[in-house]
Amino acid sequence: MWMVVVAVPLIAHGLANLGGVFAPWTQSGQGFANLAWIFSKGITFQSGVGRAFSLIWLASTVCLVAAGVAVFTRQSWWLTLAIVGCACSAVAIWTWWKAVPPGARFGGVFDLLVILLLLSPLGLRIAQAVR
Repeated sequence: MWMVVVAVPLIAHGLANLGGVFAPWTQSGQGFANLAWIFSKGITFQSGVGRAFSLIWLASTVCLVAAGVAVFTRQSWWLTLAIVGCACSAVAIWTWWKAVPPGARFGGVFDLLVILLLLSPLGLRIAQAVR
């Protein structure tokens, strides 16, 4: 049961990050606004910097989906991938906080909670429970 509780949210969150991968490259924006990032008003979500950040979203997608699959296949390295994936996702979301849709903001909070949980002593118990 713990495998499903851990793996499914990781995979779902990883797939949800695909919006951040594709949004800077499309005209529709997929719910993202073409607003400035947190560091300056001149750099927008669909600028070159925004497109470069799509690679961070891609890294988080790959890490989180791989972590979820690793949980299902009982690989011990899932924990590291989950933390790295959530860290990449959090950096991408929090940097573009004004431009991301509300669902992505929820994802940014989810990222921080997962990182704190997995780095806590409870994280080791969770890791042992999914083996």
